Amino acid sequence: MFSRGLRDFALFSADRFQQKYKMKEQHIEVEGVVASVLAGTMFRVELDNKHTVLATICGKMRKRWVRLTIGDRVEMEMSPYDLNKARITWRLR
Repeated sequence: MFSRGLRDFALFSADRFQQKYKMKEQHIEVEGVVASVLAGTMFRVELDNKHTVLATICGKMRKRWVRLTIGDRVEMEMSPYDLNKARITWRLR
């Protein structure tokens, strides 16, 4: 059905597609307690191992007007490249 040249082109374009749309790095999921509230929806969060990170609220929480105060337990995502910043994804009870 396909000539050899067209089959090779299909394989080549599939490889280029995978290279262009690589899967992103996996985030590190951690839990912590909000230590202080900063301006611009930024928070200082203390992790269970006493490490402090600068965290911001994710878009879904902003959209739904989720309020966070000092002492709230939160779930966060951290990039493996910068362990001093995080994104708050969930407020725990």
